Amino acid sequence: MNVSSSIAELQREHVSFELECIGRMYLNAYVPRLTTEGGIAWYFRGHPGSSLRLDEGSGSHDRALRRADRTFPNGTGPRPRSFPERPAQGRCLQGPAQEIPRGRGVVFIGVAQEKARVPRTIRRRFEGGTIPWIDYTTAMVNFYYFYSVDEDFGPFFIKFCSYFPYTAKLCLNGHEYLKCQLRKKGIVFEALDNGLLSCADLAAAQRICDGLSAEKIESFFRKWLRKLPHPFKPKDRAAGYRYDLSILQAEFSLTQVWDRGTSGRCFFEEVIRENIDLGRPDQVQLIFQRRMQKKTATDGRCRTRIITEGVTPSLHVYYKNTHLKQYHKEGRALRTETTINNTYDFGVGRRIKNLLELRKIGFAANRRVLEVEKLSHDCQIGSAAFEKLQQPATVDGQHASALRFGDARVQALLCVLVMFCLQPQGFRNKQLRPLLAQCLGWQEDQITPGRMSYDLRRLRLHGLIERIAGSQRYRLTSQGLKTALFYSRTYARIIRPGLSLLHPQGATSLRAGFDRFEAELAIYFDQRNAA
Repeated sequence: MNVSSSIAELQREHVSFELECIGRMYLNAYVPRLTTEGGIAWYFRGHPGSSLRLDEGSGSHDRALRRADRTFPNGTGPRPRSFPERPAQGRCLQGPAQEIPRGRGVVFIGVAQEKARVPRTIRRRFEGGTIPWIDYTTAMVNFYYFYSVDEDFGPFFIKFCSYFPYTAKLCLNGHEYLKCQLRKKGIVFEALDNGLLSCADLAAAQRICDGLSAEKIESFFRKWLRKLPHPFKPKDRAAGYRYDLSILQAEFSLTQVWDRGTSGRCFFEEVIRENIDLGRPDQVQLIFQRRMQKKTATDGRCRTRIITEGVTPSLHVYYKNTHLKQYHKEGRALRTETTINNTYDFGVGRRIKNLLELRKIGFAANRRVLEVEKLSHDCQIGSAAFEKLQQPATVDGQHASALRFGDARVQALLCVLVMFCLQPQGFRNKQLRPLLAQCLGWQEDQITPGRMSYDLRRLRLHGLIERIAGSQRYRLTSQGLKTALFYSRTYARIIRPGLSLLHPQGATSLRAGFDRFEAELAIYFDQRNAA
């Protein structure tokens, strides 16, 4: 399929609907005071009114969960049932949800045995005998899944571990929250599986998505804790044994609906052809704004995959525990989504209060990958701009040497700049020196700060970078990004491989064709001289 317009033109002219929203979230519910051996020992030995042993405390909640159907009004709740098979757990909500009056309530209670990290009492040997000790181990314990429908958040589930300290998991979906809020406000919309295809008031929909905060999720979780069997009694909660939420997995999605399905298909197929190298370390650190360590760059945690299901391809980029996925959704929309599985990859804490910071990281990664894709396909610079770079520049009496295309130092310098092209905080002199030395094959001490300052000065005077006010940091300009991509990609994809194919020792079709051309040209000259 041929693309009649550039990637940038398709994005600018054929996207009719665009929405940023939190997707699926998987949260961990835990009691902070019961995360250490000392805290657990204090609960059973020092907590007022607690005389239970560790094993007794675990069994009491298991019995309460088995009687969960009795906790609902008039005993009308569903009875706990074992899952017929583990893969079917995620589909248990399909079907029964329509039977809930007014669209809310517990739909299904499932029981499954799963591995869990739990504390147990052991005997540890010391000098003079043994003493009781608390240690962590792995055990197969019962987990109770409460599949429910909420009037504000739609379908979700909470699963409780029946073993002390009774950790829980909460799974919800921001798109379902958006649909519920649109229905309550009377705004007409058309659903697109996990998302929206159209909406009568797009600005209102985006405000609802932006309003899904940590406080609302926390309030929603507390509401359902009051309805479900709670493992901790009121006196425990009064003493500070209350659940906190932390983020195990968060998905941040950008949905772009095209005016025609063919436009989106053209865009995505061209993106896949041009950006198969997005998973390389130098590209990954652009998208996620993280400086790549040598170990991370070589241990396989950064990679790109193209997966095809039927006739629908999808592009996958991995960075440590973070997964960026891009695919054509139901033939109508381009979905770009970043899934963060470990917040520590970005120096952010796991508690739910950090959701705002994670939103910025996830949505910014989606935007940056689209920007890189557009620029990589449409990064040509005009002939006048190219010629200007081949000549020295003078700005306000300051002189800067030319940035000649064939110069090895210029090529290395612009290649390094691409690595920092999408970092809003910019870059410093000392950040460029080791990378430039690596590209040139030099020792790091061969590039002094003064020599690096000289290069930064000529880049600035040529308009490729600009200094951030009030700092010693620089950032690429729009023209600088296009120039850097044009120089590096033309050299890497055309000049260097082309000259390699023309090498006298290379037996390639290009070399054979060039030899035939030389032979025909020699015959032509001989004939002209003979005449």
